[in-house]
Amino acid sequence: MGKIYDNVKALLQELGDNVSLLLAVKGRSVEEVKEAISAGAKLFGENYLQEGEEKIKAIGHTVEWHFIGSIQKKKIKKIVELFDMVESVDSFETAAMIDRAGSQLNKKMPVLIEVNSGREPQKSGAMPEDVETIANQINTLPNVLLFGLMTMGPNVKNPEELRKYFRGTHELFVALNKKGLFHTDKPILSMGMSDSYKIAIEEGANLVRIGKLVFGPRK
Repeated sequence: MGKIYDNVKALLQELGDNVSLLLAVKGRSVEEVKEAISAGAKLFGENYLQEGEEKIKAIGHTVEWHFIGSIQKKKIKKIVELFDMVESVDSFETAAMIDRAGSQLNKKMPVLIEVNSGREPQKSGAMPEDVETIANQINTLPNVLLFGLMTMGPNVKNPEELRKYFRGTHELFVALNKKGLFHTDKPILSMGMSDSYKIAIEEGANLVRIGKLVFGPRK
């Protein structure tokens, strides 16, 4: 086995049982994904529907597929059909469209609300002060199951600068969980990537999204 196998094994051992490893596979090949699966990876995240469709058709649902990219409304039905979870719901409008697709496909869709923790106007995600309202609205939808929150944080040179954004999202996550707004006994807080996952875990993440640390830089 190669480097990907070794990297996945090392990360799974490091993370232990309390933090889930999601491998971000944008731009990666089916062969690379299969090597990661052979090392024990079970969760995969895709940013683009077309790329995701190719991999899901080749590999199937022996592993779990999360949609982690920006959602184009015209592609929502296909996303709901193919994926096991959508991590990037940024509004009630998007959730309502997922609900309609779920109704047509007879499928209940687990979702995370994406929090725009850096309050960046150019980025998707719900503003922190709007998240509780959106959560309550989502919980009126019969075919959408709110499982937790996700955040990216701003693009910064020093990952340590992300700590306050992760901390704020964790505080929001705890508050919503106390109010019983998540439809699972194991709510998900998805934060942190290859250069910031350790800080994210220190601030409460229980799912991290790793790409280049496992696969190397994208070609």
